[in-house]
Amino acid sequence: MKRSTELLELDKILAQAAGYAVLEGGREVVLSLEPTRDLTEARRLLDTTEEAERLLFFLGAGRIEAFPPIGDKLERAEKGAMLGCKELSDCARLMRSARLFSDSVLSRADEGIVQFRLLTDRIETDRRLEEEIGEKIVSDEALSDNASEKLFSLRREIRSLSERIRARLNAYLTGDEKKFLQDAIVTVRGDRFVLPVKSEYKRAVRGFVHDRSQSGATVFIEPEEVLEMNNELRTLILDEKEEEERILKDLSRRVGLRRAALERSASVLAEADAFYARAEYGYAFRAVKPVLNEKGVVEIRKGRHPLLDPSSAVPVSVSVGEECKFLLISGANTGGKTVTLKMCGLFCLMAACGFFVPAAEGTRLTVTNVFSDVGDSQSIEENLSTFSSHIVNLKGILLSAQAYDFVLIDEPGGGTDPEEGQAIARAVLSALLKKGCRGIVTTHYTALKEFAFETAGLENGSMEFDAEDFRPLFRLKMGAPGSSNALAICTRLGLPEETVEEARGYLSEGARSFERVLRSAEESRVRAEELVRETENLRAEAKKAQEELDAEREKFRLEREKFLASSRAEAKRIVAARTAEAEELVAEIEALFEKETLTEADLIAARTLKNKIGFLPEEREEAPVREQKADPATLTKGDRVRIGSMQAEGTVLSVNPRNGTAEIQTGNLRAKVKIDDLFLLPPEEKKEPKVKVTRNLSDPAAARPEINLIGMTVMEMQSELEKFLDASVLANFREVRIVHGMGTGKLRAAVHALLKKHRHVESFRLGKYGEGESGVTIATLK
Repeated sequence: MKRSTELLELDKILAQAAGYAVLEGGREVVLSLEPTRDLTEARRLLDTTEEAERLLFFLGAGRIEAFPPIGDKLERAEKGAMLGCKELSDCARLMRSARLFSDSVLSRADEGIVQFRLLTDRIETDRRLEEEIGEKIVSDEALSDNASEKLFSLRREIRSLSERIRARLNAYLTGDEKKFLQDAIVTVRGDRFVLPVKSEYKRAVRGFVHDRSQSGATVFIEPEEVLEMNNELRTLILDEKEEEERILKDLSRRVGLRRAALERSASVLAEADAFYARAEYGYAFRAVKPVLNEKGVVEIRKGRHPLLDPSSAVPVSVSVGEECKFLLISGANTGGKTVTLKMCGLFCLMAACGFFVPAAEGTRLTVTNVFSDVGDSQSIEENLSTFSSHIVNLKGILLSAQAYDFVLIDEPGGGTDPEEGQAIARAVLSALLKKGCRGIVTTHYTALKEFAFETAGLENGSMEFDAEDFRPLFRLKMGAPGSSNALAICTRLGLPEETVEEARGYLSEGARSFERVLRSAEESRVRAEELVRETENLRAEAKKAQEELDAEREKFRLEREKFLASSRAEAKRIVAARTAEAEELVAEIEALFEKETLTEADLIAARTLKNKIGFLPEEREEAPVREQKADPATLTKGDRVRIGSMQAEGTVLSVNPRNGTAEIQTGNLRAKVKIDDLFLLPPEEKKEPKVKVTRNLSDPAAARPEINLIGMTVMEMQSELEKFLDASVLANFREVRIVHGMGTGKLRAAVHALLKKHRHVESFRLGKYGEGESGVTIATLK
């Protein structure tokens, strides 16, 4: 396995992924990853990477907060050593990082986060110690004045005394002694305030010489009158240092007591950081979580080798391990055989380390041993030729490989006589098949391709090649061997034509015949794929046309329903109007019958009622319409017809006898219908205009579901609201908005009183917030 990880370049993947880690410990964990052969453990690793991806990119948990490596700091603290400010700050940053990580995971209410919650169970936080270190240490070099009351007092005394010393020495800078000074400044030597005095005047200033300049021109003298104050200052500084050491020792002791918990937290954070790094690596490479098995099954869908340029890599799909136990890949040189073989092995190793792989959903990988013999492995130190080194590798594989192990062999039997080489390759393949192994083999041997045709469990595959411009396409085609196209490639690379033709003449008749068969099969396959693509395009176009037709049909259905609903509303309105009119007439007639004696005025009223009643049946007494089926041969523009499926009348606009359809104008709607669905109506008779009583109804098309009554009197409102409600019923509105304002409430009360008695009103309510509240009434119509 270790050799396979080197040959398949897993170390380069780990190095790439380590670059996404935040912590030094996280980088070390990633770089030290080794593929597991335990299916349960591999699934746990992938599940944890999936959780890391969810936390980072969907739940917004954020990365782990960085902190420096703690090294041996905790061990020294446990043994009683005093840690410095920077070392204690590093420990506090570790505590803070552990606390924030734990909070970020536990605060996400997602039942899918399981493994990361288990990681947080191993973390112990001490926020009090963390905050105390942060409060007492203000930088990598200094403690805060407030680290203790004694330290605060000492530093205050030091500052006060220093100011007094400076004030006294400043007198030298402005007084008669100024002429003795080299510079008009007060400086410090050995924690004591001194004056820079010219060497020739060193006896003019009484005091103690503490230092002199390198040139000897300046001596630094502590005047006698500040000697005692400097002594006192020195004592305070020593007390300050002693208090600082006491505070640091106390913090170090407390950190040392938590050594085990802090080391465990650092380990958990490094592990979590490694999973975050894997998740970020997968996100950057558009990788997916593979489905794992331990049966040697490898099915890669649109896989891209992660070490190739993502912008130019051609996705490759591979399936091996079920019916096809071994896949034999052939084809032209530089066509991608070895890259495909290495990609399959590398994906298995990556998945066994908890990495997602750059492929499409549905990719399946095995978590068994991966053995590989790839590339030129000759060794000068071990005195092995290319052939010998390959044989040594194959020996190790044949001795170690078990059932379901995944074996990758690049060009078995290479580096020796082709006749013997293909015999060796065939024998190795047979032995691996008997062991129950799965895998992929690349080859140029014709005999091996033929062996795959006649052997159960073996299947040919080829890397596609453009025969027109001799260019590899880097696509794997399952089920058919590929031609090496060596002579075509030689031509493409500029080898003299006569040399290529001579080489072609040296080929055996069997080889030439086999190559011709392969080339013919490849051309037939390409033509078949083109036909399939054309068929798919035609199918897509037909599907699109069908969808458009369905959309038009649905649109027509909706318009028909709208038309029918409008017709029903109009019929309802007419019936209601006629009923109301008839009720009024009946009531007046009953009132006349109740009188004992009739006056002349009553007789006139009776005649008037008789005349009114005469008008009512006249509209209904229409002769029954006799219909006949429309004939495509005689149907013409202008004919009146009834559309059977819509139960609507209309006028013929045009007729198309070929497809048996006609365009009909019915109301505001134009429709194309089948002639079989049409019934002829007699032409409309021109009737003499008759006097009849109708109500003035507004045009339904112009109706709006809102009326504004503000400023009207109650009587004006009643008239306008009645008209509005009638028009709304005609327009088939379900709900209308009546604006009456707040005011005194009189207009609103009148509106509600009318709505309660109105025959078309089902219910009403005041407006809600955002609808106008008590200044608006919303009425629902029947």
